[in-house]
Amino acid sequence: MKQRFTLTAFVLLLSTISFGQIQPFGHLTIFSEDGDKFYLILNGERINDVAQTNLRVEELVQPYYNAKIIFEDNTRNEISKNYLQVTDVDGLFMDVTYKIKRDKNNNKKMKLNFFSMIPVVQGFVPPSNVYVTRWGQPAPTQQVIIQQSTPVGVVQQTTTTTSTIGGVNAGVSVGGVGVNISINDPVFSGSTTVTETTTVTTGGTIVGHQEPAPVGCYGARPMNNGNFSSALQTIKNQGFDESRLKTAKQIAQNNCLNTNQIVEICKIFGFEETKLDFAKFAYDACVEPQNYFNVNNVFSFSSSADELNDFISRR
Repeated sequence: MKQRFTLTAFVLLLSTISFGQIQPFGHLTIFSEDGDKFYLILNGERINDVAQTNLRVEELVQPYYNAKIIFEDNTRNEISKNYLQVTDVDGLFMDVTYKIKRDKNNNKKMKLNFFSMIPVVQGFVPPSNVYVTRWGQPAPTQQVIIQQSTPVGVVQQTTTTTSTIGGVNAGVSVGGVGVNISINDPVFSGSTTVTETTTVTTGGTIVGHQEPAPVGCYGARPMNNGNFSSALQTIKNQGFDESRLKTAKQIAQNNCLNTNQIVEICKIFGFEETKLDFAKFAYDACVEPQNYFNVNNVFSFSSSADELNDFISRR
C-alpha cells in the first residue's frame, strides 16, 4: 500500500513538473566600446531611464527582439536592429554580448556588432560597473529626500525600496530522488517596503535633490595575483592579437583591475591599435582611474596617449 502511494505521488509530481516547467530565458549585454552613453529600447519598451555605457538585460524569454539604441549625445546616429538574437543556431537561450562602436569613416555613425556568446550560467554575478535590469521587472525606484531642517554639512537620506516577491519553492524527495519545484502564483505574491535612513557628512551647502553616486570598479579590490596570473596566461595562449583582445575584454568586463594589471595586459598585444583599444575598454574596470596616466607608458607613439587622454576627458 505504501509503495503504491509513493508511486502515485511520484507520477503526480512528474505531471506537475511537466505542466509547470520553468520558462527558459537568455541574457543580453550591450556595451559601448568608446564609452558613449545610450538608452536601449526592446520591442518598444524602454529599458533604462538613465543613459549607460554597459547595460545587461536578464531573463529574456523570446529568441529575437527588435532593438533601438538612442545615444545621450544626440549628434550620434541611432541604431535600429531587427531580430536581435539571444539564442544560438539550435534555438537554445544563451548569454549574448553585443558591442557598440563608432564607424572609422564617420564619427557620427554607430554600429552594433556581435561580440560573444556563452551558455546561461545560474547564479552569475555581473561586474559592478554593469547596469543590470530584468525583462518586465524594472529596477526598484529609489527616492532620496533631503530634509530642510538638516543643518548644512549633514544630509539625511531616506531611501524607500518596494519589491514584489511571488512564488513558492518546494523540495520533495521520492524514493531517494530529490526534486525542487518553483511555482509562481499571484495568490502567494506580496510586496515588501524597506525604509533606510543614512546620514552623510558633507562640506558644502545642500540644495534640492541629490542623485545617487554611480556604481563601478572605483575603489574596489582588483583581481588577486593568482587569478590575474591565470588570466594573463590565458590571454597569452591566444594565437592572434584579435583573439587576445577579445579574451582580455571578457576578463576586464567581469573583473576589476588596477593600472599595473591593465599595463601588463596591454604589453601582450603586438599592435599599437590593439593596445589603445583595450586601454579604452578597460577604463571602466579600473579601481584607480585617477592613476590611469600610467597606462600611457605602454604606447610607442605619443598620438596614442593623446587619443586615450581625449577619450577619458570625454567620460
